[in-house]
Amino acid sequence: MATVLIIDDAAFSRRMLRKYLQVDGYEILEAATGQEGLEMIKSHHLSCILTDLLMPDISGFELLDQLQQSGLKIPTIIISADIQDSSRQKGMELGAVGFINKPAKEEAVRQAVRQIFE
Repeated sequence: MATVLIIDDAAFSRRMLRKYLQVDGYEILEAATGQEGLEMIKSHHLSCILTDLLMPDISGFELLDQLQQSGLKIPTIIISADIQDSSRQKGMELGAVGFINKPAKEEAVRQAVRQIFE
């Protein structure tokens, strides 16, 4: 079974993403901070990560950068309220495989995650 880590400081966002993805049978893990997410990345075998960009401790950009530096190739989708093209571009340059604007629509999230496993 594929394991998806959701990293977002907003509990509501994590809850909605969990609800969307559980329908497809993924095992869901949650982290409320970027630092907590990094710790979970080290201790779990993950198939995919969904991360917010703007978090109080480690941003989604910093998280992507640390993944790159450590050589981990976990497909990561950014889900953010930041709609600037420059943010989307920077995320993709740091290795993100997708970018979904908040509020994330269920079908967009499910489709983006499904594409990773096809």
